[in-house]
Amino acid sequence: MRTTRYRIKSSIYAASALLLSSGFLSCNKFLDEAPSKTTSLVVKTTDQLNALLNNYNSFYQEGNNTAVYSTDDNGLNTMIYDAKPGTFTMAAVEFSLWDTDYLAGDGQESFWSGEYKKIFNANMVLEYLDQVSGSAEDKAALRADAYLIRAYSYWTLANTYCLPYTEANKDEPGLPLKTATSFEGDQQRPPLEKVYQLIEADLAEALKTTVPLVQGGTARHWRASTAGVRGFAAKYYLSRNNYSEALAYADEALGEYDEMVDYNTDMHYGIDGKVTINAGTSNQQTVTLKYPYTHDNQVDMTDMIQWKEFLYFRMLYHESWWYLPSQALLDLYDHDHDLRYQYHYVQNYSYDRGMINPAFSWPGYVFFYKDRLPSGPTVAEMLLIKAECQARQNNVDAALTTVNKLRAKRMLPGAWVNLIASGQADALKKILEERRRELPFSQRWNDIRRFNNNDDPNDDVELSRTFYPYSNSNVLTTEMVKTYTLPKNSRRFAAPIPQTEITSSNGVIKQNTY
Repeated sequence: MRTTRYRIKSSIYAASALLLSSGFLSCNKFLDEAPSKTTSLVVKTTDQLNALLNNYNSFYQEGNNTAVYSTDDNGLNTMIYDAKPGTFTMAAVEFSLWDTDYLAGDGQESFWSGEYKKIFNANMVLEYLDQVSGSAEDKAALRADAYLIRAYSYWTLANTYCLPYTEANKDEPGLPLKTATSFEGDQQRPPLEKVYQLIEADLAEALKTTVPLVQGGTARHWRASTAGVRGFAAKYYLSRNNYSEALAYADEALGEYDEMVDYNTDMHYGIDGKVTINAGTSNQQTVTLKYPYTHDNQVDMTDMIQWKEFLYFRMLYHESWWYLPSQALLDLYDHDHDLRYQYHYVQNYSYDRGMINPAFSWPGYVFFYKDRLPSGPTVAEMLLIKAECQARQNNVDAALTTVNKLRAKRMLPGAWVNLIASGQADALKKILEERRRELPFSQRWNDIRRFNNNDDPNDDVELSRTFYPYSNSNVLTTEMVKTYTLPKNSRRFAAPIPQTEITSSNGVIKQNTY
């Protein structure tokens, strides 16, 4: 049978073998023809496979609406919704309220299929490696790349569509496991334990890479490297609450590469936005929106790929262009001294989203353009992983020293830079707050899942939101608001699988139960 996630026979693979020619990519091999599973072209060389993987556009983007909307970083409430209801899709509302009734029917949801396309590409590389010409060194590098891609995609899918992996949940439904490029195959969901066994096996293979991150003076962030794979390993083991392994891999990644962006010297504003509000009234005025320079170009990838803190280039993508911060998230920042707040929180961003007549002001979180922010492992995240693990192991002084290395690059100089703590619990609380300040939206969903399933009840998070009732097509704004909750042990920590995937598998893929 042919499933939706493999509905890619002619278009995706024709595109995925294009090799980018930008000078900073350090790429000098080009394909005359692309590898394809659907033409008579035979893949003959490692150059062709390298071209497939060098097209980072096929791999870096993660359109994960669960991460965008389903945490307490998202600030959707009735006041903001009422300002301009048309700003928000029904899917945005449903993800924000942890819907289980209608969300599976959202025909625009593409995260599942997008990650399985990456898995298909990884499997394609692995299948051809023994058939193509090229050096043993080149084949080893490609093999590590493919295993990293597959491990990373299965990990992101599991953190979205499956329950957290615990002893109690290991026999819960996992994900269809694809380790070959066949369009046929078993679509059933094996136990979650099997998914994590594959992730760990693939990670072990990827860790065999000997390719350094920096080559010829340029960091090659979009391909597997010794620092990049270890960065992912640190993220993976942190998600499993294995603090000793997470600390070890974070240390190894930082030992190879620790370049950071100093917000005091490296960040600046870019092109201002001009918006007229309250047009035609006595309150009409033109407002200037101050954007970071990283916002300025949606198409040119230079600033994104050159963001020097990346260990492995992955980005959360938000198609509706508004990372809407909650008041709780905004309150975490020192508004006077934290340069992340200054540059990434664009004041009055709601005007850009059309809330102009009457004017309603609310900020937006902006990193790269309006839609992308780092989600792959970075140097900053390695410091936060290291600090958290040190604190959980009660090495408080070392933990504070580690986290303050990050703060020194993010804060205006002064007494407010260094965090201090009265003990282990206080240090851990402050480090986790720093993690949320540094990594809003992209990591919060995964963090809440692991907080609610570790041995420390003090970091548990129960999510709630007050909002209107809704149907499958409308928000019922004339009805009384209600409180929606996501308790720590809710089965809704596994998001509904898109119905298109279930239907195209002829019902073999089973929906999550709630």
